Amino acid sequence: MIGKLAMYFEYPFVRYAVIVGVLISLCSALLGVTLVLKRFSYIGDGLSHVAFGALAIASVLNLTNKMLIILPVTVISAILLLRSGQGAKIKGDAAIAMISVSALAFGYLLMNVFSTSSNLSGDVCSTLFGSTSILTLTGWDVWLCAALSIAVVAIFILFYNKIFAVTFDENFSKATGVGADRYNTLIAVVIAVIIVLAMNLVGSLLISALVIFPALSAMRLFGSFRAVTVFSAALSVICAFCGIIISIFAGTPVGSTIVAVDAAAFGLCCLISALRRPI
Repeated sequence: MIGKLAMYFEYPFVRYAVIVGVLISLCSALLGVTLVLKRFSYIGDGLSHVAFGALAIASVLNLTNKMLIILPVTVISAILLLRSGQGAKIKGDAAIAMISVSALAFGYLLMNVFSTSSNLSGDVCSTLFGSTSILTLTGWDVWLCAALSIAVVAIFILFYNKIFAVTFDENFSKATGVGADRYNTLIAVVIAVIIVLAMNLVGSLLISALVIFPALSAMRLFGSFRAVTVFSAALSVICAFCGIIISIFAGTPVGSTIVAVDAAAFGLCCLISALRRPI
């Protein structure tokens, strides 16, 4: 098996898939803890649908660099969604449902009406579930993902204390002059970047799993924010690597396999937590 794995790693697309998968999983897990604790974990699913709609627009316009539309649209939507939970007429969960369903519907409608592809169903399936896109990455995609991932990790480390304060008590943070709105905006921008990057890994419909599962798994075993964040990041990276390797050997879709491994890890953490509990 080791020899076969070494043979696979001789192909650039396999190395690219592993590198991108590990980096995106790391970034998703870091911000996933904050989103879960703020009761906004469903934002990943909503933003992924927005990114799908932006991708459809970019495809209709035949843009060579689709990030020029996808990233700004997703960032703006993330900021609006995070702000919608604070005193707005349409609360956060309703706003996410409304925007995500609308973006998904309009995106598919645009791709259907203006499609120039002979395999529309395959293109949509690849975008929604990440079935093949992770295996068609170029060197430029890997470098872009690495640069954005380093930026995300650096921002999280530099503003760790502020993010911690905003996560647990936003009102107290405002009272002490932390500037909660500013850091909420920063979190929204970082989340949007992660969502756009993760589209190539697991597809639009499965992105929220990368955000939610590692955080919930870590919370079954640890009680402190730092321990949960570190374990969540480590577990997410391991699950992504194992998911990609399993998909290569078994010939299964990459995105679905990674999510299945994350779900299995969550079940294992729940079992360990139950066994540790005194009878």
